[in-house]
Amino acid sequence: MEFDVKGKVKEYYGGIARKVNNGSGKSCCSGTSCCNEVSKTSLIYNGESLTYLPKEALEASLGCANPVVFAKLKEGETVLDLGSGGGINVLMAAKHVGTTGKVYGLDMTDEMLNLANSNKAKMGVTNVDFLKGYIEDIPLKDELVDVIMSNCVINLSEDKERALSEAYRVLKEGGRLAIADIITLKEVSTELRAEANMWCGCLGGTLTIAEYKSILENVGFKDIEIEVAHIYTKSIIENTYLKDKDLDDVANKLNLDEVDGAFAGAYIKARK
Repeated sequence: MEFDVKGKVKEYYGGIARKVNNGSGKSCCSGTSCCNEVSKTSLIYNGESLTYLPKEALEASLGCANPVVFAKLKEGETVLDLGSGGGINVLMAAKHVGTTGKVYGLDMTDEMLNLANSNKAKMGVTNVDFLKGYIEDIPLKDELVDVIMSNCVINLSEDKERALSEAYRVLKEGGRLAIADIITLKEVSTELRAEANMWCGCLGGTLTIAEYKSILENVGFKDIEIEVAHIYTKSIIENTYLKDKDLDDVANKLNLDEVDGAFAGAYIKARK
């Protein structure tokens, strides 16, 4: 690829974290209408009460589902969240695993790590560590964690097999993968996928179900399940997905008929 995907992703998500940190996040729009990002996040995490979380964690949430629910975390488990952002999934997981458990959040963006650590301090949690690094090179030892979560992050990687191989490496024998991600349901043009901002919006780097299963099998995972949760129609992509992510410029370049029904949110489970 001719463009720097990792650099674009860092720039995009770093910008969001800076807005939240300086109080100019997306929680309210200009004028009389309110975007109410916290309410939208609450809808995504409808299986959980979020009242105990800092509002900055909610404002920086850019996921597509709630991996904490289908991860079925148990007290005392060690958990790793790949691409932890502002820390929402890590802080939720910390409550589930309790003081005898441990949760690591991994992110490559300094601004998001600063925000996550600020949210951690506000909550006063002691069983959480946020680490700087790449999901393709996880800075943890082999067979350390019981569960790996991720919320719409694997699709951002240019080397998904390396990222999932690293996830397999740090999982204990019998450990489980429980991630939410965006997948491709029908082929779209090369030109569309070559739009760097589409990667930031979690669409340009998606895999088909067959491709996802193949990579998971290649790196060693078993008991693989991929369940389509919701299909992105043209209306959802234009009016909700891209606008929520401040990607109006991308919307103007897209052939929306081409992307209608091409992408879907999915739950992906597997075991080591």
